[in-house]
Amino acid sequence: MKLILMKNLFLSLIISLFILDGAGVRDLYSAGTGKSDTESVMQDKKDYQILYNGRIWRNLYSRVRGNQFLFTDAFMPGSVVMGNRLFTDLSLRYDIYNDEVQIRTDKDIILQLNKEMVTGFSLIYNNRSYDFEKLEGDTTVIKGGYYNILYKGRAELLVSYKKEIMLLAVDRKYDLFDQYHRIYLRKGGVNYPIKRKNDLTELFGVNKKDVKNFVKSRRITVTIKDPDSMGSLAEFCDNLPKDEQ
Repeated sequence: MKLILMKNLFLSLIISLFILDGAGVRDLYSAGTGKSDTESVMQDKKDYQILYNGRIWRNLYSRVRGNQFLFTDAFMPGSVVMGNRLFTDLSLRYDIYNDEVQIRTDKDIILQLNKEMVTGFSLIYNNRSYDFEKLEGDTTVIKGGYYNILYKGRAELLVSYKKEIMLLAVDRKYDLFDQYHRIYLRKGGVNYPIKRKNDLTELFGVNKKDVKNFVKSRRITVTIKDPDSMGSLAEFCDNLPKDEQ
């Protein structure tokens, strides 16, 4: 009988220690974060209610050949900035025909994000990150919308990706999505359209010899058709010593 009582007493002591230890962990968590587990879950739900503040997407262009998205119609890893909040580990794609960002939720629902709230986003495609910012338009050069930041230093090089629908472009039977882009330099608070390589070098005041040496040393071809090459040139021009510009 005494043996049974001792076993029960020992078991009760062990259970009490586990309870106290668990309470200590919870208290430590609450003290370190200022939030309980329940409060943290509620905050997560609140954050994602903000993120998922959009409308369910419907494909209105199923009869048009191609698609309206940048790079691919598949969802890519990415992140979104809404105000001062950064949401990461998302599945996104960018509709460049309508200039809208879409997200695939954990319920496999496709939402078109609220453009009024999205201030920027990024996509990872072919192991490279593309960063976009929403810019206000001006009255002469750029329209309001999302712009890929090709280079950002003392000046900024921006590219706007667009698609248009070409009517009956396929066998005179089907419409077709056609992609194009526009490049701009923001320098001294002013936006300039870049329609050829020389537009960029002239705005920076760089001579042709310096550009030729740069291209030769990098073994690259700089062309308006390749926005990335223009980004490399903008970085080179922007970082030249002032007395060489």
